Amino acid sequence: MISSVTDVTSIDHPGLVHYRSLKRSAEHREQGFFIVEGNKVVERFLAGGLEVISILLTDSWFAACRENLEKRAERISVYRAPGRLFRSIVGFNYHQGILAVGRVPPPQPLSSLAETSTTPRLFVALDYLSSAENTGVIIRNCAACGVQAVISGPDSSDPYLRRSIRNSMGNIFRLSINYSHNLAETLAELRSRFGFRIVAAHLSNRSISMHDVNFTGNCCIVLGNEQEGVGREVLDQCDVVTAIPMQAGVNSFNVACASAIMLYEAFRQRTAASSRG
Repeated sequence: MISSVTDVTSIDHPGLVHYRSLKRSAEHREQGFFIVEGNKVVERFLAGGLEVISILLTDSWFAACRENLEKRAERISVYRAPGRLFRSIVGFNYHQGILAVGRVPPPQPLSSLAETSTTPRLFVALDYLSSAENTGVIIRNCAACGVQAVISGPDSSDPYLRRSIRNSMGNIFRLSINYSHNLAETLAELRSRFGFRIVAAHLSNRSISMHDVNFTGNCCIVLGNEQEGVGREVLDQCDVVTAIPMQAGVNSFNVACASAIMLYEAFRQRTAASSRG
């Protein structure tokens, strides 16, 4: 529900403290909240189950979103502002006139993810992925291809950073996120306790074509660092190392592009297996 509607004309208004620090996503994450920007992403945020703290929007967007805001269970602070104030916050003339602040949900325990997701399970693990933009695109690809959970390794970019949320187009709100303190140990537990096959997307002399990999059972696909790929300790926990066949002289895709290709192959195989009964 809407707890208050405040018209603001200055970026210095006390209620805009989170919006003033728009570019300090890591600081936001430490404080347990995240920023959502863009009309499509905010709409998906409001339609989901995560807590909305506040929303900053133009008068026209308030009229469009009011009904959805009123339907929410939590108390939401609404700030209406003119377009020029958005320009001062975002830092350039292009803006969509709508931003929101949400609370980061509690991390999902591995056992809960594995036990409550439907079989066959499909997870994705991120090993030392440094780019928030790549993380967001990968999450979007995960949602499109039926992934149920994303496991973020200890040195990976947080999926709830602003640029990640934006590049996921709000699809992060559809996925469960687990934070692993030791990805190699997490993958070993997935295999031994929950019967997962661990598949590394990584180019090496161990790599086989992705077309020769069976993705139809419980499976966790591991995506690695943009420069180095999957780390040695994590590779040691992988049952299969696979790569995407491509033209001679080119040995890799951007990790976000590679995730789309490999996840679609998994989706294709699993859909075909399901149709066969």
